[in-house]
Amino acid sequence: MEVLVMIGQLLLGLSILIILHEGGHFLAARAFGIKVEKFYLFFDAWGFKLFSFTYKEVEYGIGWLPLGGYVKIAGMIDESMDTEAMALPPQPWEFRSKPAWQRLIVMLGGVTVNIIVGILIFWMLTYKYGETYIPNNQLKFGIAPGKVGMQMGLQGGDKILAINGKKLERFDELRSSKVLIDKANITVLRNGETKTIEIPADILNTLSDASPADFITPRIKAEVDSVFVGGYAAKAGLLKGDALLSVNGESAIFFDQLKTVLTAQKNQTVQITVLRNGGVFTIPVMVSGEGTIGFVVKQLDIKTKTTEFGFFAALPVGASKAWGSLIDNAKGIGKIFKGEVRADKALSGPVEIARKLYGGVFDWARFWTITGLLSMALALMNLLPIPALDGGHSVFLLIEMIKGKPLSDKFMERAQMVGFVILAALMVFALGNDIFKAVF
Repeated sequence: MEVLVMIGQLLLGLSILIILHEGGHFLAARAFGIKVEKFYLFFDAWGFKLFSFTYKEVEYGIGWLPLGGYVKIAGMIDESMDTEAMALPPQPWEFRSKPAWQRLIVMLGGVTVNIIVGILIFWMLTYKYGETYIPNNQLKFGIAPGKVGMQMGLQGGDKILAINGKKLERFDELRSSKVLIDKANITVLRNGETKTIEIPADILNTLSDASPADFITPRIKAEVDSVFVGGYAAKAGLLKGDALLSVNGESAIFFDQLKTVLTAQKNQTVQITVLRNGGVFTIPVMVSGEGTIGFVVKQLDIKTKTTEFGFFAALPVGASKAWGSLIDNAKGIGKIFKGEVRADKALSGPVEIARKLYGGVFDWARFWTITGLLSMALALMNLLPIPALDGGHSVFLLIEMIKGKPLSDKFMERAQMVGFVILAALMVFALGNDIFKAVF
Protein backbone atom coordinates (compact mmCIF):
# COMPACT_ATOMS: atom_id res chain seq x y z
CA MET A 1 0.00 0.00 0.00
CA GLU A 2 2.85 2.38 0.84
CA VAL A 3 4.31 1.88 -2.62
CA LEU A 4 0.98 2.80 -4.22
CA VAL A 5 0.78 5.94 -2.08
CA MET A 6 4.32 6.90 -3.10
CA ILE A 7 3.58 6.37 -6.80
CA GLY A 8 0.21 8.12 -6.54
CA GLN A 9 1.67 11.22 -4.88
CA LEU A 10 4.54 11.37 -7.37
CA LEU A 11 2.23 11.10 -10.39
CA LEU A 12 -0.25 13.61 -8.96
CA GLY A 13 2.42 16.15 -8.05
CA LEU A 14 4.27 15.86 -11.36
CA SER A 15 1.03 15.90 -13.36
CA ILE A 16 -0.02 19.16 -11.74
CA LEU A 17 3.35 20.76 -12.42
CA ILE A 18 3.67 19.47 -15.98
CA ILE A 19 0.16 20.65 -16.94
CA LEU A 20 0.80 24.08 -15.46
CA HIS A 21 4.27 24.34 -17.03
CA GLU A 22 3.04 23.41 -20.50
CA GLY A 23 0.00 25.62 -19.92
CA GLY A 24 2.39 28.56 -19.56
CA HIS A 25 3.79 27.87 -23.04
CA PHE A 26 0.28 27.30 -24.40
CA LEU A 27 -1.20 30.57 -23.08
CA ALA A 28 1.81 32.63 -24.17
CA ALA A 29 1.67 31.15 -27.68
CA ARG A 30 -2.05 31.74 -28.03
CA ALA A 31 -1.66 35.31 -26.74
CA PHE A 32 0.59 36.06 -29.73
CA GLY A 33 -1.65 34.28 -32.21
CA ILE A 34 0.60 31.22 -32.57
CA LYS A 35 -1.14 27.96 -33.44
CA VAL A 36 -0.77 25.12 -30.92
CA GLU A 37 -1.33 21.68 -32.42
CA LYS A 38 -0.96 19.40 -29.37
CA PHE A 39 -1.10 19.63 -25.57
CA TYR A 40 0.00 16.41 -23.87
CA LEU A 41 0.54 15.24 -20.32
CA PHE A 42 3.31 12.61 -20.59
CA PHE A 43 4.74 11.60 -23.96
CA ASP A 44 2.85 9.75 -26.67
CA ALA A 45 6.10 8.15 -27.87
CA TRP A 46 5.90 6.24 -31.16
CA GLY A 47 2.29 7.37 -31.54
CA PHE A 48 0.91 5.45 -28.53
CA LYS A 49 -1.40 7.36 -26.17
CA LEU A 50 -3.81 6.57 -23.36
CA PHE A 51 -6.41 9.19 -24.19
CA SER A 52 -6.96 12.15 -26.51
CA PHE A 53 -9.60 14.52 -27.87
CA THR A 54 -9.59 17.53 -30.16
CA TYR A 55 -11.02 20.91 -29.22
CA LYS A 56 -10.70 24.05 -31.33
CA GLU A 57 -8.03 22.45 -33.56
CA VAL A 58 -5.86 21.46 -30.58
CA GLU A 59 -5.31 17.80 -29.71
CA TYR A 60 -5.32 17.28 -25.94
CA GLY A 61 -4.17 13.95 -24.56
CA ILE A 62 -2.33 11.77 -22.08
CA GLY A 63 0.67 9.80 -23.29
CA TRP A 64 1.93 6.49 -21.92
CA LEU A 65 5.49 7.57 -21.05
CA PRO A 66 5.45 9.54 -17.74
CA LEU A 67 8.69 11.47 -18.28
CA GLY A 68 7.20 14.91 -18.80
CA GLY A 69 4.80 16.52 -21.23
CA TYR A 70 4.75 18.91 -24.16
CA VAL A 71 2.87 21.37 -26.32
CA LYS A 72 3.51 21.11 -30.07
CA ILE A 73 3.73 24.68 -31.35
CA ALA A 74 3.38 25.15 -35.10
CA GLY A 75 6.57 26.28 -36.84
CA MET A 76 8.93 25.37 -34.03
CA ILE A 77 11.71 22.77 -33.97
CA ASP A 78 10.87 20.81 -30.85
CA GLU A 79 10.44 17.26 -29.53
CA SER A 80 8.43 16.22 -32.60
CA MET A 81 11.32 17.03 -35.01
CA ASP A 82 8.70 17.78 -37.68
CA THR A 83 11.22 18.67 -40.40
CA GLU A 84 8.64 18.28 -43.19
CA ALA A 85 6.47 21.07 -41.80
CA MET A 86 9.55 23.24 -41.32
CA ALA A 87 10.46 22.80 -44.99
CA LEU A 88 7.23 24.53 -46.04
CA PRO A 89 6.97 28.34 -46.39
CA PRO A 90 6.45 30.11 -43.02
CA GLN A 91 2.87 30.95 -42.16
CA PRO A 92 1.82 34.04 -40.17
CA TRP A 93 0.38 31.89 -37.35
CA GLU A 94 3.61 29.93 -36.89
CA PHE A 95 6.17 30.33 -34.12
CA ARG A 96 9.01 31.04 -36.56
CA SER A 97 7.10 33.96 -38.10
CA LYS A 98 6.87 35.92 -34.85
CA PRO A 99 9.42 38.47 -33.56
CA ALA A 100 12.20 37.04 -31.42
CA TRP A 101 10.98 38.80 -28.28
CA GLN A 102 7.56 37.16 -28.59
CA ARG A 103 9.15 33.75 -29.10
CA LEU A 104 11.33 34.34 -26.05
CA ILE A 105 8.26 35.04 -23.92
CA VAL A 106 6.64 31.84 -25.21
CA MET A 107 9.74 29.83 -24.29
CA LEU A 108 9.90 31.32 -20.80
CA GLY A 109 6.17 30.91 -20.22
CA GLY A 110 6.52 27.49 -18.58
CA VAL A 111 9.33 28.54 -16.24
CA THR A 112 7.40 31.68 -15.27
CA VAL A 113 4.33 29.64 -14.35
CA ASN A 114 6.44 27.19 -12.29
CA ILE A 115 7.92 30.06 -10.29
CA ILE A 116 4.50 31.62 -9.73
CA VAL A 117 3.07 28.24 -8.67
CA GLY A 118 5.97 27.64 -6.27
CA ILE A 119 5.49 31.06 -4.67
CA LEU A 120 1.73 30.53 -4.45
CA ILE A 121 2.13 27.13 -2.77
CA PHE A 122 4.56 28.40 -0.14
CA TRP A 123 2.44 31.51 0.40
CA MET A 124 -0.64 29.41 1.17
CA LEU A 125 1.32 26.95 3.35
CA THR A 126 2.81 29.82 5.36
CA TYR A 127 -0.61 31.44 5.75
CA LYS A 128 -2.30 28.20 6.88
CA TYR A 129 0.40 26.63 9.04
CA GLY A 130 2.74 29.49 9.92
CA GLU A 131 6.34 28.61 10.84
CA THR A 132 6.92 26.07 13.59
CA TYR A 133 10.44 25.69 14.94
CA ILE A 134 12.49 24.71 17.99
CA PRO A 135 13.94 27.76 19.76
CA ASN A 136 17.65 27.18 20.25
CA ASN A 137 17.38 28.13 23.93
CA GLN A 138 15.21 25.02 24.48
CA LEU A 139 18.28 22.78 24.14
CA LYS A 140 19.30 22.93 27.78
CA PHE A 141 21.75 20.02 27.43
CA GLY A 142 23.19 21.18 24.12
CA ILE A 143 23.40 18.93 21.07
CA ALA A 144 24.01 15.25 20.38
CA PRO A 145 26.02 14.93 17.14
CA GLY A 146 25.60 11.80 15.06
CA LYS A 147 28.41 10.22 13.06
CA VAL A 148 28.33 13.05 10.51
CA GLY A 149 28.27 15.74 13.19
CA MET A 150 31.25 14.14 14.93
CA GLN A 151 33.17 14.03 11.63
CA MET A 152 32.67 17.78 11.47
CA GLY A 153 34.26 18.19 14.89
CA LEU A 154 31.14 18.61 17.02
CA GLN A 155 30.91 16.97 20.45
CA GLY A 156 28.08 15.93 22.70
CA GLY A 157 26.99 18.80 24.93
CA ASP A 158 28.17 21.53 22.56
CA LYS A 159 25.84 24.52 22.61
CA ILE A 160 25.52 26.20 19.22
CA LEU A 161 25.75 29.96 19.61
CA ALA A 162 25.95 31.32 16.08
CA ILE A 163 26.18 30.55 12.36
CA ASN A 164 28.59 32.77 10.44
CA GLY A 165 28.68 35.13 13.39
CA LYS A 166 24.89 35.55 13.52
CA LYS A 167 23.18 34.45 16.74
CA LEU A 168 21.29 31.18 16.32
CA GLU A 169 17.64 31.64 17.27
CA ARG A 170 16.17 28.50 15.67
CA PHE A 171 17.71 25.07 16.10
CA ASP A 172 16.25 24.06 12.71
CA GLU A 173 18.64 26.50 10.98
CA LEU A 174 21.46 24.02 11.60
CA ARG A 175 19.94 21.86 8.85
CA SER A 176 19.36 24.79 6.49
CA SER A 177 21.18 25.65 3.27
CA LYS A 178 23.25 28.32 4.99
CA VAL A 179 25.02 25.44 6.79
CA LEU A 180 24.78 22.57 4.30
CA ILE A 181 25.34 24.44 1.03
CA ASP A 182 26.99 27.75 1.83
CA LYS A 183 30.45 27.77 3.35
CA ALA A 184 29.62 28.21 7.02
CA ASN A 185 31.33 28.56 10.37
CA ILE A 186 29.55 27.43 13.52
CA THR A 187 30.35 29.01 16.89
CA VAL A 188 29.93 26.60 19.81
CA LEU A 189 30.25 26.81 23.57
CA ARG A 190 32.17 23.76 24.84
CA ASN A 191 33.14 23.31 28.49
CA GLY A 192 32.98 27.05 29.05
CA GLU A 193 35.12 27.88 25.99
CA THR A 194 33.98 29.33 22.66
CA LYS A 195 35.17 27.48 19.58
CA THR A 196 34.63 27.94 15.82
CA ILE A 197 34.02 24.94 13.59
CA GLU A 198 34.16 25.18 9.80
CA ILE A 199 31.62 23.11 7.89
CA PRO A 200 33.27 21.09 5.07
CA ALA A 201 32.25 22.17 1.56
CA ASP A 202 31.47 18.54 0.65
CA ILE A 203 29.21 17.85 3.64
CA LEU A 204 26.30 17.00 1.30
CA ASN A 205 28.17 13.91 0.08
CA THR A 206 27.97 12.46 3.57
CA LEU A 207 24.52 13.73 4.47
CA SER A 208 22.80 12.50 1.30
CA ASP A 209 22.65 8.94 2.67
CA ALA A 210 22.29 9.93 6.33
CA SER A 211 19.33 10.53 8.62
CA PRO A 212 18.80 13.67 10.75
CA ALA A 213 20.04 11.66 13.75
CA ASP A 214 23.36 11.14 11.95
CA PHE A 215 23.84 14.91 11.86
CA ILE A 216 22.69 16.88 14.90
CA THR A 217 19.84 16.30 17.34
CA PRO A 218 18.97 17.84 20.73
CA ARG A 219 20.79 16.09 23.58
CA ILE A 220 18.59 14.10 25.96
CA LYS A 221 19.25 12.23 29.19
CA ALA A 222 19.36 8.43 29.25
CA GLU A 223 16.14 7.95 31.20
CA VAL A 224 13.86 4.94 30.71
CA ASP A 225 10.39 5.75 29.42
CA SER A 226 9.40 2.12 28.81
CA VAL A 227 11.05 -1.27 28.25
CA PHE A 228 10.39 -3.79 25.49
CA VAL A 229 8.59 -6.89 26.74
CA GLY A 230 10.99 -9.80 26.67
CA GLY A 231 13.98 -7.56 25.93
CA TYR A 232 17.29 -7.58 27.74
CA ALA A 233 16.43 -4.44 29.73
CA ALA A 234 13.16 -5.99 30.94
CA LYS A 235 14.88 -9.25 31.90
CA ALA A 236 17.54 -7.32 33.83
CA GLY A 237 14.88 -5.45 35.80
CA LEU A 238 15.19 -1.92 34.37
CA LEU A 239 12.06 0.10 35.16
CA LYS A 240 10.31 3.14 33.82
CA GLY A 241 11.83 6.25 35.39
CA ASP A 242 15.32 4.77 35.85
CA ALA A 243 18.02 7.31 35.03
CA LEU A 244 21.18 5.70 33.70
CA LEU A 245 24.46 6.98 35.13
CA SER A 246 27.22 4.78 33.75
CA VAL A 247 28.08 1.58 31.88
CA ASN A 248 31.09 -0.37 33.14
CA GLY A 249 32.18 2.78 34.88
CA GLU A 250 31.95 4.98 31.78
CA SER A 251 29.62 7.97 31.97
CA ALA A 252 26.26 7.35 30.27
CA ILE A 253 24.13 10.12 31.70
CA PHE A 254 23.09 11.21 28.22
CA PHE A 255 21.60 8.97 25.54
CA ASP A 256 24.33 9.72 22.96
CA GLN A 257 26.94 8.65 25.54
CA LEU A 258 24.98 5.46 26.23
CA LYS A 259 24.78 4.61 22.49
CA THR A 260 28.52 5.07 22.08
CA VAL A 261 29.35 2.81 25.03
CA LEU A 262 26.84 0.09 24.10
CA THR A 263 28.00 0.05 20.47
CA ALA A 264 31.47 -0.89 21.73
CA GLN A 265 30.02 -3.70 23.92
CA LYS A 266 27.87 -5.64 21.46
CA ASN A 267 26.92 -9.20 22.49
CA GLN A 268 28.41 -8.70 25.95
CA THR A 269 27.04 -8.34 29.47
CA VAL A 270 27.67 -4.90 30.95
CA GLN A 271 27.21 -3.37 34.38
CA ILE A 272 24.74 -0.48 34.19
CA THR A 273 24.45 1.93 37.10
CA VAL A 274 21.06 3.62 37.47
CA LEU A 275 19.42 6.17 39.73
CA ARG A 276 16.04 4.91 41.00
CA ASN A 277 13.88 6.65 43.60
CA GLY A 278 16.93 8.39 45.08
CA GLY A 279 18.96 5.20 45.30
CA VAL A 280 21.83 4.02 43.09
CA PHE A 281 21.81 0.45 41.76
CA THR A 282 24.13 -1.50 39.48
CA ILE A 283 22.43 -4.05 37.18
CA PRO A 284 24.01 -6.56 34.79
CA VAL A 285 22.42 -6.24 31.32
CA MET A 286 23.08 -8.11 28.06
CA VAL A 287 23.79 -5.95 24.98
CA SER A 288 22.36 -7.08 21.63
CA GLY A 289 24.29 -7.44 18.40
CA GLU A 290 22.89 -4.07 17.33
CA GLY A 291 24.29 -2.34 20.43
CA THR A 292 20.91 -1.96 22.20
CA ILE A 293 19.40 -3.26 25.44
CA GLY A 294 15.71 -2.82 24.68
CA PHE A 295 14.17 0.33 26.13
CA VAL A 296 12.57 3.54 24.90
CA VAL A 297 14.31 6.69 26.06
CA LYS A 298 12.27 9.48 27.64
CA GLN A 299 12.18 12.40 25.25
CA LEU A 300 13.26 15.85 26.31
CA ASP A 301 10.30 18.14 26.82
CA ILE A 302 11.12 20.61 24.05
CA LYS A 303 8.48 23.21 23.37
CA THR A 304 8.21 24.36 19.78
CA LYS A 305 7.19 27.85 18.80
CA THR A 306 4.86 28.79 15.96
CA THR A 307 4.85 32.18 14.25
CA GLU A 308 1.58 32.89 12.47
CA PHE A 309 1.11 35.24 9.53
CA GLY A 310 -1.85 37.07 8.06
CA PHE A 311 -2.89 36.51 4.45
CA PHE A 312 -0.77 39.30 2.97
CA ALA A 313 2.05 39.06 5.54
CA ALA A 314 2.55 35.42 4.51
CA LEU A 315 3.29 36.39 0.89
CA PRO A 316 6.86 37.73 1.30
CA VAL A 317 7.71 34.87 3.68
CA GLY A 318 6.38 32.25 1.25
CA ALA A 319 8.04 33.94 -1.71
CA SER A 320 11.35 33.98 0.16
CA LYS A 321 11.06 30.22 0.83
CA ALA A 322 10.24 29.48 -2.80
CA TRP A 323 12.97 31.67 -4.22
CA GLY A 324 15.43 30.38 -1.64
CA SER A 325 14.83 26.80 -2.76
CA LEU A 326 15.58 27.78 -6.37
CA ILE A 327 18.80 29.53 -5.31
CA ASP A 328 19.80 26.52 -3.18
CA ASN A 329 19.31 24.16 -6.12
CA ALA A 330 21.40 26.44 -8.32
CA LYS A 331 24.17 26.46 -5.70
CA GLY A 332 23.95 22.67 -5.49
CA ILE A 333 24.46 22.37 -9.25
CA GLY A 334 27.41 24.73 -8.93
CA LYS A 335 28.94 22.48 -6.27
CA ILE A 336 28.66 19.52 -8.63
CA PHE A 337 30.61 21.37 -11.32
CA LYS A 338 33.19 22.49 -8.75
CA GLY A 339 33.67 18.89 -7.68
CA GLU A 340 32.59 19.61 -4.10
CA VAL A 341 29.55 17.33 -4.34
CA ARG A 342 29.28 14.07 -6.25
CA ALA A 343 26.51 13.92 -8.84
CA ASP A 344 25.32 10.51 -7.63
CA LYS A 345 24.85 12.02 -4.15
CA ALA A 346 23.17 15.24 -5.24
CA LEU A 347 20.87 14.18 -8.09
CA SER A 348 17.61 12.32 -7.54
CA GLY A 349 15.19 10.83 -10.03
CA PRO A 350 11.53 9.82 -9.75
CA VAL A 351 12.18 6.78 -7.54
CA GLU A 352 14.06 8.77 -4.88
CA ILE A 353 11.52 11.60 -5.05
CA ALA A 354 8.71 9.13 -4.41
CA ARG A 355 10.57 7.21 -1.67
CA LYS A 356 12.32 9.92 0.31
CA LEU A 357 10.35 13.09 -0.40
CA TYR A 358 6.69 12.18 -0.83
CA GLY A 359 6.89 8.99 1.23
CA GLY A 360 4.41 6.19 1.77
CA VAL A 361 1.96 8.15 3.95
CA PHE A 362 -0.17 10.94 2.52
CA ASP A 363 0.11 14.20 4.42
CA TRP A 364 -1.54 17.28 2.92
CA ALA A 365 1.05 19.82 4.09
CA ARG A 366 3.99 17.57 3.15
CA PHE A 367 2.52 16.85 -0.29
CA TRP A 368 2.20 20.52 -1.16
CA THR A 369 5.59 21.39 0.36
CA ILE A 370 7.34 18.80 -1.82
CA THR A 371 5.27 19.83 -4.86
CA GLY A 372 6.26 23.47 -4.27
CA LEU A 373 9.92 22.52 -4.05
CA LEU A 374 9.63 20.45 -7.24
CA SER A 375 7.96 23.37 -9.02
CA MET A 376 10.96 25.58 -8.30
CA ALA A 377 13.37 22.75 -9.20
CA LEU A 378 11.51 22.24 -12.50
CA ALA A 379 11.83 25.95 -13.23
CA LEU A 380 15.59 25.84 -12.63
CA MET A 381 16.07 22.66 -14.64
CA ASN A 382 14.26 24.16 -17.63
CA LEU A 383 16.42 27.28 -17.42
CA LEU A 384 19.60 25.26 -17.95
CA PRO A 385 21.18 26.18 -21.31
CA ILE A 386 20.75 22.70 -22.73
CA PRO A 387 19.32 22.38 -26.26
CA ALA A 388 15.79 20.89 -26.15
CA LEU A 389 15.12 22.63 -22.83
CA ASP A 390 13.48 26.04 -22.51
CA GLY A 391 16.81 27.49 -21.41
CA GLY A 392 18.56 26.24 -24.55
CA HIS A 393 15.87 27.69 -26.82
CA SER A 394 16.06 30.98 -24.91
CA VAL A 395 19.84 31.18 -25.38
CA PHE A 396 19.44 30.66 -29.13
CA LEU A 397 16.79 33.37 -29.25
CA LEU A 398 19.03 35.79 -27.37
CA ILE A 399 21.83 35.05 -29.87
CA GLU A 400 19.37 35.73 -32.68
CA MET A 401 18.38 39.06 -31.12
CA ILE A 402 22.05 40.04 -30.86
CA LYS A 403 22.94 38.88 -34.38
CA GLY A 404 19.80 40.31 -35.93
CA LYS A 405 18.97 37.08 -37.77
CA PRO A 406 17.85 33.57 -36.73
CA LEU A 407 20.12 30.54 -36.51
CA SER A 408 19.69 28.08 -39.37
CA ASP A 409 17.09 25.33 -39.20
CA LYS A 410 19.83 22.76 -39.76
CA PHE A 411 21.75 24.03 -36.74
CA MET A 412 18.60 24.02 -34.60
CA GLU A 413 17.78 20.44 -35.64
CA ARG A 414 21.26 19.24 -34.74
CA ALA A 415 21.24 21.18 -31.47
CA GLN A 416 17.88 19.62 -30.63
CA MET A 417 19.30 16.14 -31.22
CA VAL A 418 22.32 16.90 -29.02
CA GLY A 419 19.93 18.12 -26.33
CA PHE A 420 17.92 14.91 -26.55
CA VAL A 421 21.06 12.83 -26.07
CA ILE A 422 22.12 14.90 -23.03
CA LEU A 423 18.66 14.67 -21.45
CA ALA A 424 18.40 10.94 -22.15
CA ALA A 425 21.80 10.39 -20.52
CA LEU A 426 20.76 12.42 -17.46
CA MET A 427 17.50 10.47 -17.17
CA VAL A 428 19.29 7.13 -17.41
CA PHE A 429 21.86 8.26 -14.84
CA ALA A 430 19.22 9.56 -12.40
CA LEU A 431 17.01 6.50 -12.73
CA GLY A 432 19.92 4.09 -12.45
CA ASN A 433 21.22 5.98 -9.42
CA ASP A 434 17.76 5.79 -7.82
CA ILE A 435 17.53 2.04 -8.36
CA PHE A 436 21.05 1.51 -6.99
CA LYS A 437 20.19 3.47 -3.82
CA ALA A 438 16.87 1.68 -3.39
CA VAL A 439 18.45 -1.77 -3.72
CA PHE A 440 21.78 -1.30 -1.96
